[in-house]
Amino acid sequence: MITIEQEPNISVGILSEKQIEFELHGDFKSYGMRQTFSGKFTAEVKDDRIVCRGDEEKIEISDEITFEPQNPSVESFLLKEVTIGVKFHWERKEKERFTGQLKLKKDEGKITAINILPIESYLVSVISSEMSAKSSLQLLKAHAIISRSWLLSQIEKSRLLKTEKQSYASSFESEAEHIKWYGREDHKLFDVCADDHCQRYQGITKVFTEGARQAVKQTAGVVLVSGQDICDTRYSKSCGGISESFGNVWEPVNYDYLSSIVDYKFEPENYNRDFSNELNARKWIKNNPPAFCNTKDKKILSQVLLDYDQETTDFYRWKVEYTKQEIAALISGNTGIDFGDILDLVPLERGDSARLVKLKIIGSKKTLTIGKELEIRRVLSKSHLYSSAIVITKENIEDGVPQKFILNGAGWGHGVGLCQIGAAVMAAKGYQFDEILMHYFHSAKLNKIY
Repeated sequence: MITIEQEPNISVGILSEKQIEFELHGDFKSYGMRQTFSGKFTAEVKDDRIVCRGDEEKIEISDEITFEPQNPSVESFLLKEVTIGVKFHWERKEKERFTGQLKLKKDEGKITAINILPIESYLVSVISSEMSAKSSLQLLKAHAIISRSWLLSQIEKSRLLKTEKQSYASSFESEAEHIKWYGREDHKLFDVCADDHCQRYQGITKVFTEGARQAVKQTAGVVLVSGQDICDTRYSKSCGGISESFGNVWEPVNYDYLSSIVDYKFEPENYNRDFSNELNARKWIKNNPPAFCNTKDKKILSQVLLDYDQETTDFYRWKVEYTKQEIAALISGNTGIDFGDILDLVPLERGDSARLVKLKIIGSKKTLTIGKELEIRRVLSKSHLYSSAIVITKENIEDGVPQKFILNGAGWGHGVGLCQIGAAVMAAKGYQFDEILMHYFHSAKLNKIY
């Protein structure tokens, strides 16, 4: 079992740009320099060096510089033009404020801004960014534990990859197949990023409540474990009624605690969960079976869906329609391949939640099988489909070419692990945080490691 003597610090990548504007509010020191720094600054790479300019100062360093607050409890820094919701339909830029240290690191002609802070401070922000800080205490406590567990498990995975000098494969390419998933190889300069790829972290920009602070304080150092390992506790907005198994979304590895579960008190009636049969998948996705996450209760949804998430009104069951021109342009633009007219979209493999793992695209010029879950969502949308749990209907076929494609879908996100909306409903029904966690991670156990 991993044990940690004291609360660790973590590093979070906030943004990477050729020029960064930031403000230091308070007195900040930098190693090897006598003066303190405060006020507005710009940083950019010039002649392969980082150049920071303030109202009165100019600093040049070769590779990186760290600004450390002298009084971390009251001092903060602000970063401008931080992108949130990267490549999703709610993508936008915001000013964000952070506590802890600011590290600027040169990387491939850009400057990466990294926030270094204690893990529990990070978690107060995460559970306030991933959902409303006004959520119920039981929901916030459950989320604090899975966010802590996920983070520490990812750090441990990265450590093992480095010490054992392993390479992390995340794709398979051939003339007939393009299979890709998105994982830990993406971040080498810091532990985690600040966006949905990892966990939403927006510093102290979001309103914290006493409930959020208490949720983190009351669960400090508590993680979910399986055997000797900290659980890789994934989560998404809405599983759509059945959660997905880990190996169908990421690397082909199975974890007992990330196996598929029905998001309800009992099995769905009059449904066959053998989704290798397309008739079963179509019946599941095009109907409205009961589930914890099947709710339209605005009070409950407001706990999970932040302002920009509430722009999404249908998430449990939804529909998207494309003309033949629209879908051809989408697929061509997102893959860089000219398929010609799209003749068919054929499900080849589904996971335990009916999410597509492999989809064959048949065009008049090219046929290709794509996967996994997020790659399918990326290829079939301007940003991302809400999930890959889709069934496809073709209409108005002329000379073998469908003039319209209708995609009926279920859920929002990859569906693995905890279902945030389902967990919010459970908390509203009186379930305690440990009962919520055991529902979604049924073979895991709680353990306090520091």
